[in-house]
Amino acid sequence: MHRPLTRLSKDSVQNMNEIFELRGEYIALCDLLKTTGIMETGGIAKQFIADGNVLVDGQVELRKTNKIRAGQVVSGDGFEIKVVAA
Repeated sequence: MHRPLTRLSKDSVQNMNEIFELRGEYIALCDLLKTTGIMETGGIAKQFIADGNVLVDGQVELRKTNKIRAGQVVSGDGFEIKVVAA
């Protein structure tokens, strides 16, 4: 599953590779970053996304509540989250 880590900013994210087991149809991008511990809060996650620091399937994603589904990969400088069905 995933382990919670405290991450505050782009500069503090360091080589984190996670597999996130998705229960349900989707999770909002900002919630995924918070749930996996990439960001400490949803507000920080939203700003991180708005600043263009997050890629979804290799493309910059600026929509904070983009629906992330099983099979997608969310990444950024120093982290990668592979989303799989639970």
